[in-house]
Amino acid sequence: MNSNLIIDKLEGVKQRFDDIAQLITDPDIIADMKRYIKLSKEFKELEPVIQAYMEYKNVLSNIQSAKEILSTEKDEELREMAKGELEELNEKVIPMEEQIKLLLIPADPEDTKNAMVEIRAGTGGDEASIFAGDLYRMYTKFCENKGWKNELNSFTEGTVGGYKEIVFKVKGKGVYGIMKYESGVHRVQRVPQTETQGRVHTSAASVAVLPEAEEFDIEIKQDDIRKDTYCSSGPGGQSVNTTYSAIRLTHIPTGIVVTCQDQKSQLKNLDKAMAELRTRLYDLEYQKYMSEIASKRKTMVSTGDRSAKIRTYNYPQGRVTDHRINYTMYNLSAVLNGEIQELINKLQMAENAERLKESEV
Repeated sequence: MNSNLIIDKLEGVKQRFDDIAQLITDPDIIADMKRYIKLSKEFKELEPVIQAYMEYKNVLSNIQSAKEILSTEKDEELREMAKGELEELNEKVIPMEEQIKLLLIPADPEDTKNAMVEIRAGTGGDEASIFAGDLYRMYTKFCENKGWKNELNSFTEGTVGGYKEIVFKVKGKGVYGIMKYESGVHRVQRVPQTETQGRVHTSAASVAVLPEAEEFDIEIKQDDIRKDTYCSSGPGGQSVNTTYSAIRLTHIPTGIVVTCQDQKSQLKNLDKAMAELRTRLYDLEYQKYMSEIASKRKTMVSTGDRSAKIRTYNYPQGRVTDHRINYTMYNLSAVLNGEIQELINKLQMAENAERLKESEV
């Protein structure tokens, strides 16, 4: 992509940026909260592109000035200074253009959202439940490292430890854009606690990461919801098994069922259950969008296909292998302790490379 083409694209983005800047000061737009929030979000997302554009434009202008000095100036000292500056500026151009190309690739509009994460034990019986618990601990540690807030929604404990299933929400800056790479089937290869002969078994757990739906993203009719209350189970003190604080919501048209038992207050559980239901209904539409993208790409890293095997955790060899990018790390204990940022960085780089290649076709 040559500099003129980049400038043309950036001019279009700048025009849109200026238009939004005007729109968000319009009283009619401010009164329409849904539209105002959407435009404000777009304005914020375009800011890094505009900043990169200004810096790039400044470098190109300085290059032109240095070339003019070299073509007209007779003073050798000034010519040498201009020559040195030109070399320095030319070295900056290519990295800047690469950065701008990435910035110009349309981002997934869901990336800035919070995420709902669901871990379910798969094949492997009790060992799969224990592994689901290990994954939950891994994500909890990762969230702590990132300074994100983790809110538990519901869980069903395994018979010998871990979880048959656990649902929790992660709140923070750009959570979904990072956590979405964890969606899929995770395999573990190790000697289970229940194995007496020391044989290595393979078990699995599935992880689904959903972008959290905001209230204006989806409208739910109250007539479409059946609400049931029941006693909470698990940790929680005296209120457990004595008060009907746990909530079960059934969305009649789709059959989606969500539960929340984390809070002692029925109202708080209802709020959290409604947020999860909105997210699950919104996710039905989002998965159609992801399927459309996947059908256009041959090797997308994050397709949203939650039945795909994405990663293996091998205890005997102390390794973790991500099958989407064929990348292996030999620091299993650190990964299970929440140090998964390196894996996510590699996945993001692979996806950016694919999208860059696509944009240039």
